[in-house]
Amino acid sequence: MARIFDIIEYVDEGRKEIVHRIPERGSGDFRIGSQVIVRESQAAVFFRDGKALDVFGAGRHTLTTANIPGLTGLIGKAFSGQTPFKAEVYFVTLRELTDMKWGTAQPITIPDPILGMARVTGYGTYSLQITDPQLFVAKIVGTQGLYNVRDIEGFFRSMVLTKLIDLIGEMGKSVIQMAAFVEELAAGVRAKAAEEFASRGVTLNSFYVESISPTEETAKAIDARSAMGAIGDMQGYMQYQTAQAIRETAQKEGGGTVASGAELGAGLGMGVAMAQMMGQAMQQPAPAAAAPAAPAAPATPTTAVEIQTMLDNLDSRLATGELSEKIYERLYTKWEKRLSELK
Repeated sequence: MARIFDIIEYVDEGRKEIVHRIPERGSGDFRIGSQVIVRESQAAVFFRDGKALDVFGAGRHTLTTANIPGLTGLIGKAFSGQTPFKAEVYFVTLRELTDMKWGTAQPITIPDPILGMARVTGYGTYSLQITDPQLFVAKIVGTQGLYNVRDIEGFFRSMVLTKLIDLIGEMGKSVIQMAAFVEELAAGVRAKAAEEFASRGVTLNSFYVESISPTEETAKAIDARSAMGAIGDMQGYMQYQTAQAIRETAQKEGGGTVASGAELGAGLGMGVAMAQMMGQAMQQPAPAAAAPAAPAAPATPTTAVEIQTMLDNLDSRLATGELSEKIYERLYTKWEKRLSELK
């Protein structure tokens, strides 16, 4: 004959165990009048034929048809109500399950208003508590057979990750800005997941985002974007380029030790000086193209050819501003008269 349970209790509740089933397999034989002992932070759910009959809180309870009305008609009258009935008892922990982990198994791709698309990873912790043991057993244990933290953690992790990905898309923030909004993300996930958790008899007490960071490829895109933006500020761009070159030189194999502070300072100073020189050069207007030099005139022209050369030279000197118009007119009149005399 199957064992008859007169005392139903579960003492050794481990930190990793959420639900303990009595018996562990099949159905047990329970007698009306048996004692059910439920400890603090526990609840006992009676189950039969896939249906919850009753829930007992902390304390000592005696099984009767009054406190388990679902048993009426199951007990043979020939045995004066003492015949065993078949059922299962689930002892469910009511303590808060803290430090449960969540994280992205693979990078997730999100739309990014600055980069276009970005790939990010994230991780953190959350805590939950079973607030409706009967609903929890019916929805989670009865249909999926999940009994310990490891099983439950995987099930609820997928739920919070789905809400997190949806929320990131709704916020419309760039991964560059994401670190400033971790509190908003955490509060948003709790709000979005509350109803779905409650429908399974669970309350999501807390949700924490410890990190939301770009993948290596996205980080490179951010660096490139920042460098391109720095081109608008030539001094900042030259400092950035100089710092990059110094870092790469210090990390090269065979380069000896990492550059000293003085060397780094000198490099950055050189970058600033170069930027300033380039900035000044860019701000100065380009010099006008020099006029072709006129042939040199003799000091005291005597022939018609020499006098003509002198007149041409006067035109060039006037054009370049070397002579004032007054002096030009005086000299030009003098030598033009002399030229006409020779002709």
